[in-house]
Amino acid sequence: MSAAPARERPSKMRVYNTYTRLLEEFKPITPGKVRMYNCGPTVYNYATIGNFRAYIFADVLRRSLEYFGNEVTQIVNITDVGHMTSDADEGEDKMSKAAREQKKDPWQIAEFYMNAFFDDIKTLNIQPAQKYPRATEHVAEMIAIVAKLIENGHAYVTNGNVYYDVSSFPGYGRLSGNTLEQLNAGARIEVNPEKRNPQDFALWKQDPKHIMQWDSPWGRGFPGWHIECSAMSSKYLGDQFDIHTGGEDNIFPHHECEIAQSEGATGKKPWVRYWMHTRFLLVNGQKMSKSLGNFFTLRDLVEKGCDPMAVRYVLMSTHYRQPLNFTLESVEGARESIRRLTDFRRRLNDASAPADCAALPEILRKGKEGFDAALAEDLNTSAALAALFDLVREVNKLALSRADAARVLALLQAFDHVMGVLGEVKEEGLAAEVEALIQERLESRKRRDFKRADEIRQQLKARGIVLEDFAGGTRWKRE
Repeated sequence: MSAAPARERPSKMRVYNTYTRLLEEFKPITPGKVRMYNCGPTVYNYATIGNFRAYIFADVLRRSLEYFGNEVTQIVNITDVGHMTSDADEGEDKMSKAAREQKKDPWQIAEFYMNAFFDDIKTLNIQPAQKYPRATEHVAEMIAIVAKLIENGHAYVTNGNVYYDVSSFPGYGRLSGNTLEQLNAGARIEVNPEKRNPQDFALWKQDPKHIMQWDSPWGRGFPGWHIECSAMSSKYLGDQFDIHTGGEDNIFPHHECEIAQSEGATGKKPWVRYWMHTRFLLVNGQKMSKSLGNFFTLRDLVEKGCDPMAVRYVLMSTHYRQPLNFTLESVEGARESIRRLTDFRRRLNDASAPADCAALPEILRKGKEGFDAALAEDLNTSAALAALFDLVREVNKLALSRADAARVLALLQAFDHVMGVLGEVKEEGLAAEVEALIQERLESRKRRDFKRADEIRQQLKARGIVLEDFAGGTRWKRE
């Protein structure tokens, strides 16, 4: 993982706030310190590339905030109970369903897929959050918030179930744009006689058949999905914090319900200053579906030979508020883009001009200015990448000294703290081996042993290494 750049005075950023539907200047509650909560996985199966678009967006957002000099505290939850197969209160718990189908207990399911998620984020070079709280380890905090909501008149108990009374919270629907009148008029929810209003949602549920249960003041049961994030975010970030992210499918009902719960319990508004959501991901122009054969996990793509860094590049290369059409061809194109950058970095290591280039400082200034401006304007990663490749093109025209190259490399490393696709060069052993073979090939050519020289070229090509002959000698790069 690339190191964070040296701290600078935080730069002004504008972000699109789903709650206000406006581009707003980002101002954290505490200057220079950002508290951020990202909706994480429900660990009943492997995360899909659609899920990873949201996780990589959150990672690039954190990296950008750090790049601009902020200290970021990031919390990503792990949902291991209470998420029903319907986003409403109906259906079966996804954890219980997976346990039944795989003939395991839900705790085994959660442990397996949670570890798979951690493996995947490491493969995609997603920076680890400071904390990954698990819902099952925070039931006490959920019960405390539910009790507070009952005390404040926002929730009621019926037959051991606890529901949030949405009519008690005038702001319900502000995030999604759904008014209660619209929701009730278009309701397709099966009437539940226990609820005062069809849109009321469960905070605590009783079901004797549910495997995962805890004691509560209302009897044994388990928490609703929405209350989990309110409890875990408040425990680690406080009653008010800066940023909450997720996919656009989280806006309603999940995030809408989180706001009602958290503000209803604490009375503090706004609970979250900035809500940021990614748009859906399509695969080959269509919604992901197993029946269409376009349903991919990261592991599926790796098995197909895709470079994980190219997958990361694709998922971050389109602006997060634009739909992204994912194709295998786009992964191959991303691989070529990354190769251009790694070749550029390798050429910088070969720089040997006798004097510094007078044109370089202005080129670096313009490159950084373009990159920074793109990120500062609602995290426009596509424009930031365009600024980076403009810089590469201009620098490639110059003859650089070793000092020049060091300055370019430092800027490239700072940019990669945001992109996270290059990483550190860790090929010392390989480089020594390749250089030895290149030397042997040069000596073979001097002896006119072209057969051996070609054998060495083919030997390296089979290992994904291409040789480039030029007037001053030979250099190598990965294919």
